[in-house]
Formats: sequence, C-alpha cells, structure tokens
Amino acid sequence: MTSSALYTDHYELTMVEAAMQSDTAFRRSLFELFPRRLPTGRRYGVVAGVGRAMQIIRDFRFGEAELEFLRDKHVVSAPVLDWLADYRFAGDVWGYAEGEVYFPGSPLLTVEGSFAETCVLETALLSVYNYDSAVASAASRMTLMAGDRPCIEMGARRANEEAAVAAARAAYIVGFASTSNLEAGRRFGIPTAGTAAHSFTMLHDTERDAFEAQLTVQGKGTTLLLDTYSISDAVRTAVELAGPELGAVRIDSGDLAITARDVRDQLDALGATTTRIIVTSDLDEWQIGALAAAPVDGYGVGTNLVIGSGHPTCGFVYKLVARATSDEPDAPLLPVEKKAANKGTVGGRKYALRRLNADGVAEAEVIGVGIQPQSDSNDRPLLCHLVRAGEIIWDDDLQAARDRHRASLAELPRAARKMSQGDAVIPTRYESDYA
Repeated sequence: MTSSALYTDHYELTMVEAAMQSDTAFRRSLFELFPRRLPTGRRYGVVAGVGRAMQIIRDFRFGEAELEFLRDKHVVSAPVLDWLADYRFAGDVWGYAEGEVYFPGSPLLTVEGSFAETCVLETALLSVYNYDSAVASAASRMTLMAGDRPCIEMGARRANEEAAVAAARAAYIVGFASTSNLEAGRRFGIPTAGTAAHSFTMLHDTERDAFEAQLTVQGKGTTLLLDTYSISDAVRTAVELAGPELGAVRIDSGDLAITARDVRDQLDALGATTTRIIVTSDLDEWQIGALAAAPVDGYGVGTNLVIGSGHPTCGFVYKLVARATSDEPDAPLLPVEKKAANKGTVGGRKYALRRLNADGVAEAEVIGVGIQPQSDSNDRPLLCHLVRAGEIIWDDDLQAARDRHRASLAELPRAARKMSQGDAVIPTRYESDYA
C-alpha cells in the first residue's frame, strides 16, 4: 500500500493527542484552504492539484511501517497510535474545480469532519495545492503570451523528481501541449516530446554525423539542435541532409529573436519553408511575449515554469473557520476566526460564485459567509462536492480541467492578459449572515 500519511508535520499529530486529552478531538470542525492574497503583481491565480489532493486523501492510511516510525520516535502515545491505525477520512470536502481561476479569499477547499481527522490533512493538502497552483498560475501566463504557438514543459532537471511530475501535470492543465517528463506521461497520459541534447552532437566526430544518426532513427520530421557550434553551418547541414521536409530546428542560446529571424531567412533561402523553429533557454512569460513578432513556432520552458516564474508558492493557508460547541453530532457550528495582524481570517462556512455581467464577463468573486450569496441567472457557482462521507466522488480528467481553464479565463476582463504588475482583475466581495 502506498501511504501519504507521513507527508505531514509533527505537530499535526501532537495536536490530535492534546485534543484527545481535552475531549475536543472529535468535535465537528470546518477547515478552509484559501489565499489571503495573490502573488505580488499577479491579476489572477489558477487552481491545480485537485486530482492529486484526492489521491492524498485516499492514501492517507497509517500502515505498520508508518506506525512503527511514530512509535519508535515517541511522536505520540499508544492510544493515539491505535486511533491512527484505523484512520479513514470520513468527512466531506468541497472545493474549486481544477483549472478554475481564483482570487484573494477564494475558499478553494473546505474540509469538514472531526477536528482530529481534518487537522491531520493540513500539511499534505497545502503542499499539493501551493506548488501545483503556483506552477499552473505561471504556466497560464506563458500560454497566454504564446497564443497559438505550443509550449513544451521541460523543467524536470530543475526540480525535485516528484515536483517535476506535478509541474508537468499542472502545466498541461493550463494549455501546455506536452512534457519532456516520461513519468508524467505514464501517470497522467500527457503527450511527451524530446529529441537530443548538445551532448549527443558532441559525442560524434562531426555535427553532420550526429544529425545523420538522429535522422536515421527519428526520420525527417525530427527536431535538430542548432547551436552546439556554428548555427549557420548547422542549418546548412541540416537542410542538406533532410531536405525541405525537415520537421523543426531548436535554438537554445543567444538573442533568440534575432537568431530566429536569421535562421528563418536561411531556412527559407534553402527551400525549407515549412521547417519550424523551436526556442528554449530559460524562457518566462515576458520573454515569450517579447518573441511574439519573431518567426518562432513553439517554446520549450523549464526553470521558470517549475519555480512558478518567481512565485514558487501561492501562500495558501489551511485554517479552522468553524467548530461545534460539543461532541454531539447535532451540535451547532460556531464560527471562529483569527485576529492576528496581517494574518486574520474570516470565520464561518463559505460559499462562492463568479458574478458575471450581461455579456458574460466576470465582475466579482462573491463569497457568502454562512449564506449562499445572492445570485443572478448568469452567475456561476464555484464550489463542487469532492468527497462525501469519506467517499471521493470527484471524477474529473485533465482534458476537462483544460477545457475549464480556457472557459474560466475567457470570462475574465481583458486586463487579465496584461503582463504588467497590477491588482486582482476582479474584486472579492463578501456577503455575510453573521452579525
């Protein structure tokens, strides 16, 4: 059995033990995962990691290996270990669907159950949502700038091996066409792509030998890497060997806009007018935008993708927003909230909708606190039931998430497409039933 139970912090379990001591561990509780703000200058964020979070909840089981570690390290007492041995999340989860855009205060995930069973999920859920959504938010901006030109995810060598797989998945949700990561292809069915690196060219006695070997195996539709030595010589050799049927060439260094223009002119002069030009080399959304007028046919993005293009986390938090007044099953939920400076929370159960105008353009993120917010006929509810009484009922796939992202992005005002720093493109408004 694969277990996610120890993808958590030490204090999650010590809180459970102390709560058991005070007879509060099994009070019905409501936790909320939400962003206090967007990363500086960003106009919207993107939710990713929902499918992975559901797997985390499904696999949150304490087998003998996990229990033995906790026992040997004296993390918690025997009664808590006995409870953990039988742990199964039996509560309910609601949340924003994968690929949806979000704004400050959006209740991205609401987790309801006993304090003990909901508290222990905190770290694992945050680790998935914070990273996956950071990558998706950056990747969405990149695909906006790329327009109809495809983006290839190729950041595996710049990330932890598991983070690399998660990054490929998140990027695919927001429109990346493929990934270089084979494990992401195996797990999630994402198309994979790749041809050769500089080392392959340097392995051979000449660049011609390297190109001939690659063409023999991969055919004329392959992509040849140009900039190991002289780019102009490489273009000439590539077309001489493959003819005008050469699929693509890749440029990985230098002034990409100028070099792409020179390569395009040379290819056209040699008759390879349909050969595509792919560019790589530490691209981000601003560089992709700057290449819009260049004769470029696709982008390979690595480092800046897997680090969220300068924002490697979304700053999501997981906070208790309501709890029962006793252990009784029908005890009412009491809103609770933090008052700490710059870290306050809004207590109570949340509902959310996207307010749209008559033209279907988003005007506000409306959050009802304790009530369903007032809705017009074209407003769109945002919360989906993901887990019911411990059973995962969310059944979504990556294509649905891709479609959803395109649709939710299309609802936003045109200002969402600006790369300049600015505030959230729509405001967050609260409607409350609490005094």
